[in-house]
Amino acid sequence: MSISVRVLDSTSGRPASGLAISLHTPEHGDGPSLARVRTDEAGRVDPLGPALLPRGAYRLVFATGEYFRELGFETHYTEVILSVHYPGDAVDLHIPLFLSPFSYSTHRGSR
Repeated sequence: MSISVRVLDSTSGRPASGLAISLHTPEHGDGPSLARVRTDEAGRVDPLGPALLPRGAYRLVFATGEYFRELGFETHYTEVILSVHYPGDAVDLHIPLFLSPFSYSTHRGSR
């Protein structure tokens, strides 16, 4: 049914609130996005994009350079781009992202 995300800033151990995220389809590359949002105070976005997404490939672009610059940190990663396959079939896909200025980690999560 939808994609949700949660971002934790590992440098502070707190949610990464205010982090800009955009959702794209691979065909559109850097063109128009399906959604442009910012994480809430809990570091979450739910849902990211339309409430009903069709099965297929999607790209999530996290504006990590902007986020860390606003906090006064230099960062190695100006963006984190995750390419995922959304299975459709009324499945909710949750994507956690653990973030620091010089590393990141993610996995397929559950709500």
